Amino acid sequence: MNETQWGMKPNKAKAIMLAKRQLAEFVCDAVNLEGINLTIPEIQTLMDGITVGGHRLSDQQIALNQIDAWRTLFVLIEKNQFEITREQVCALHLIAGKDEALEWGKFRSGGVTIAGTEYMPPPADSLPALFEKMVSDSYDIPDIYDRAIHFFLTMARCQFFYDVNRRMGRFIMNGLLLNCGYPAINLPAKRQQEFNQLMLDFYGTANQKPMNTFLRTCLDERIIKIMNE
Repeated sequence: MNETQWGMKPNKAKAIMLAKRQLAEFVCDAVNLEGINLTIPEIQTLMDGITVGGHRLSDQQIALNQIDAWRTLFVLIEKNQFEITREQVCALHLIAGKDEALEWGKFRSGGVTIAGTEYMPPPADSLPALFEKMVSDSYDIPDIYDRAIHFFLTMARCQFFYDVNRRMGRFIMNGLLLNCGYPAINLPAKRQQEFNQLMLDFYGTANQKPMNTFLRTCLDERIIKIMNE
């Protein structure tokens, strides 16, 4: 598949505008995928700086971290400062993983496992080199969506951090798309079971194609239509 599949032409301002309008939806789906049952109106309330009742403070903090990370990403892109470097990815994780991961803002210093699969992520001392390889490999991927999905899946499989890896992978995937003028991919919580199974298969095989196909189907057709106007 190539990046003109949907007939879209890159438009950075429009892509960012659409992502900002979807921010509550992005955050709601992201936290629901982690088992935190906040609604879109509740996320919108948190975005306005007001706490919501009936939820643990830690769950609200995870949602606020997501909101803050997205807003930071928007600023970086709008100032033409977005880049996929270890320093910037760790700076985003410092926001997104605050008080949730064992360590935040830096690559993990020990081993981790992934529930549901026998696949073992690489040892901590290999992570810096694997990050550089992920970036260098991306230069050989001409299609912007293939390249963005490559970052998400590689970050998820390498588990650069103790926690918040898949969410970080989606931040980098969508940061790249928006920076290049293409709309972000949201992962709907209602497709969680399908997503989880495909990810478990991917961890075991490293075959990106099934997940690539799935993630492309998550791109909202309404967004594609607006981009084509």
